[in-house]
Amino acid sequence: MNRKLFMTACLICTFFQAMAQEGPTTPKISGTIRGKYEYQTEEGEGRFEVRNARISVTGDVTPIVSYKAEIDLCDEGNIKMLDAYTRIKPATGWQFTIGQMRVPFTIDAHRSPHLQYFANRSFIAKQVGNVRDVGAEIGWKVNIGVPLTLQAGIFNGSGLTNQKDFWTKNVNFSAKGQLMLPWGTNIVLSAQKVKPGDVDIMMYDAGVNFHRKRFVAEAEYLYKHYSDDAFDAVHAFDGFVCYDIPFRCGPFSKMSALARYDFMSDHSDGIRYLDGKADANGALKVTDYKRSRVTGGITLSFAKPFVSDIRINYEKYFYAKGSIPKVSERDKIVIEVMTHF
Repeated sequence: MNRKLFMTACLICTFFQAMAQEGPTTPKISGTIRGKYEYQTEEGEGRFEVRNARISVTGDVTPIVSYKAEIDLCDEGNIKMLDAYTRIKPATGWQFTIGQMRVPFTIDAHRSPHLQYFANRSFIAKQVGNVRDVGAEIGWKVNIGVPLTLQAGIFNGSGLTNQKDFWTKNVNFSAKGQLMLPWGTNIVLSAQKVKPGDVDIMMYDAGVNFHRKRFVAEAEYLYKHYSDDAFDAVHAFDGFVCYDIPFRCGPFSKMSALARYDFMSDHSDGIRYLDGKADANGALKVTDYKRSRVTGGITLSFAKPFVSDIRINYEKYFYAKGSIPKVSERDKIVIEVMTHF
């Protein structure tokens, strides 16, 4: 708790220091607050929740050196340090990043909360491909007739915890390529190797995003393989469409109509368990059961998109026979107010 309070105090001090400074190296403060109400239709139960209360500090210390520190003061009730890195851009199109960051992998898992299309993230973004880690990454942007972005990095492979005494002989990596084609089409391919316990996990992801005028469509597939057949391979899919309807009067600038389908097979977090507790002598178990979901809804935007939105969604879950739904992974109505500053 003392550590959490210390980090929070440091962030607040940084905020006031930033407000007192002026010039090209002045830190920039941004943040996202998401408050929502959820009602599970079959259980007849509801709840209010602050999903995120993120504060981010970014800035440049020289023309080629920048930084970012981001903390979530309420990630489902927990305080988490999310990003803490330095970025160096030694030449045009090149960048080197070292620290704690979202690894370059997938489309949907890489979206910040204010850039999400739905109130709740897809299975790929939340359960299967959601990875932040500590390491170093190289990025390169080049135009080969169309814009191409390549990113590759090496990471601890253990996530954000146990950094102090964590040592490894393994090479854990992530790589991602994005190709921007004409007509608003973006093709993304990525691969990642992690080792949260003593089992190597390889993940492969392919996706395409199409954005033209008021219409957005996206589809993404992820394949997750566990070494030595420690657990059955995981398949996950996410696809959605969105259509914007502009408003010329009233408090809203536009309304977006959205629909999504996502799916995942039985999934393990890669940790061995014995008698319900993490134990190297145990075995991998199902931590997220096979399911599919259909989501429909609308988003009302007060200003520019992804600045201040009201997201209204209905989620319908379909579980395989024998699957055990988690407490919060059931049919529900979600009303969320998101503000980004």
